Order: sequence, then structure tokens, then C-alpha cells
Amino acid sequence: MKARFKYRIYPKPGQKYRLAKLFGSVRVVWNDSLACCQEKYQLGEKKPTNSELQKQLITQSKNTEDREWLSEVSAIPLQQSLNDLNQGYQNFFKSTKGQRKGRAIQPPKFKSKKSRANC
Repeated sequence: MKARFKYRIYPKPGQKYRLAKLFGSVRVVWNDSLACCQEKYQLGEKKPTNSELQKQLITQSKNTEDREWLSEVSAIPLQQSLNDLNQGYQNFFKSTKGQRKGRAIQPPKFKSKKSRANC
């Protein structure tokens, strides 16, 4: 038998700010990488690999003026965001080919700024 625990956290105002910055950064990296993948698809090119996306959207973006704030958060959640997007695409392609059980799933979508935390 497996035990299951349910936790709820109550972050302090400084922690809320850092979490919001982290989640916003992850959302921006997700949306940028999804836009890049869709642009490559429109041009008829192959989807970029995860390492190419990491170099382009995380490493190089941290050196630009408009995205230098990405260096204020840890790179690990940003990399995980790209891994999640890659897994979403893999699940979508497997679903369209019939290699995945269940109903067909939709391709990955852009993340919005709207918060569901207060629901």
C-alpha cells in the first residue's frame, strides 16, 4: 500500500515574488520555444533539438538586454520547461500515429499569464 500526502504552502511575500518570477520565466521560455518550433514547422524545417533550444533560448537569451532577467532564476526549471515541451510534442506525434493509447491529444499550446492559484 502506498501512502499519499497532501500539502499546502503559505509563502511569505518575498517568497511569493520569487515564485512568481520563476513561474513567469518558465512561461516565457515555454512560449518562446513553442513559437520557435512552430516557425520551423511553417518553414518546412525539422524541429530543433532540446540542446539547440537550450543554447538559443536560455544561454544566449540571458546575454541580451530584453531577456537578461532570465539569469536571476535557476536554469534547471527553464531546462525542465523545454523537456516538458519536448515530451508534449512526442506524446502528440505518438497520438497521431496511433502509438499511444486513448483518445488523440492536441499539440502543445502557449501558456497565458492568467493565474489559476486563486480558483
